[in-house]
Amino acid sequence: MRYALILAGGRGTRLWPMSTRELPKQLIPFIGGRSLLQIAVERLAGLLPADHVYICADEAYRRQILSHLPTIRKAQFIGEPTGRDTLNAVGLSAAVLSRQDPEAVIGVFTADHLIRPEDEFRQIVARGYELAQRPEPTLVTFGVTPSFAATGYGYLQLGPQLDESGARVVQQFKEKPDAAVAQQYLAAGPNQYLWNSGMFVWRASVLMRCIASYAPQNFQGLQRCRDAWGTPQQQAVLEREYPQLPKISVDYAVMEPASRDPAVTVAALPMPLQWLDVGSWPSFGQTCPKDHAGNAASGGRQLLLDTRNTLVVSSEQDHLIAAIGVEDLIVIHTPRATLVCRADQAERIKQLHQQIGEQHGPEWL
Repeated sequence: MRYALILAGGRGTRLWPMSTRELPKQLIPFIGGRSLLQIAVERLAGLLPADHVYICADEAYRRQILSHLPTIRKAQFIGEPTGRDTLNAVGLSAAVLSRQDPEAVIGVFTADHLIRPEDEFRQIVARGYELAQRPEPTLVTFGVTPSFAATGYGYLQLGPQLDESGARVVQQFKEKPDAAVAQQYLAAGPNQYLWNSGMFVWRASVLMRCIASYAPQNFQGLQRCRDAWGTPQQQAVLEREYPQLPKISVDYAVMEPASRDPAVTVAALPMPLQWLDVGSWPSFGQTCPKDHAGNAASGGRQLLLDTRNTLVVSSEQDHLIAAIGVEDLIVIHTPRATLVCRADQAERIKQLHQQIGEQHGPEWL
């Protein structure tokens, strides 16, 4: 049967100070009053039954996420004792689902994306499920048409067409390029390069065989977790084994070696839709309405005089942010902290986050 897995891990450090340990980015209701996780669940409505949608996230957020998502039951939450990157999150989930359904076909999505139109998204994903159910071992990914020379995304280098669905063989995965190389990929066009969306579909059994072949140490630990799942030893085994698993992404550990393995087909389905990875304040700014000077705002009150291309966000509706004569800034206000930085320095918020923890303590994170 078909299942969906939404990865809702990560701390969202580049969205500090609004994203915190108590309220990580996937739970912040800052997209029209809805959270990214709510949107991710709603986007799958009609594609498969509600009880086939699973969430994989930090165990510490179990109660918070389940109360946030009324359609998700306890059994549909797979908790990680600690974050060990995407290979282990999808591997644990596939191991658990294959234990209850050996024929499970899993679509993997994230709680970071805004995608429109949603009807077309569901149609493309449905083709992905069909492709993953081929008799041949097939790993399906979705490639987004690049709209600019992005250096923050990985790329898919496309090979020949696979079938009439429009799927293409993935010739090679390209990691985040520098500006010059990204410009070359953009100029080559979407028939040669697509953004790597981080969304996949595969049979659980095929994924587990790939992990066994390419990442045997991870596979052995995941199998021990699988064998204990549903038994009184489940939590003890999970807490012992999972933190010891090598930390690595599914792209590095599985997708890249699979693309070189003649026994496995890695296929990309083009997804020519509006796609936004809301992982930083500049990307969040793209979701906000803008005034004639290019300023974007969300929450609270603002008064901006002679100000251009500035993002202003407040978590307090009765808080006023005023600015005069500034350009290209990011201003984020919460009751606990205020961030001011140049827009072109937004990637350094992660570095700032680390230093705040070191100098002021984890309570500020």
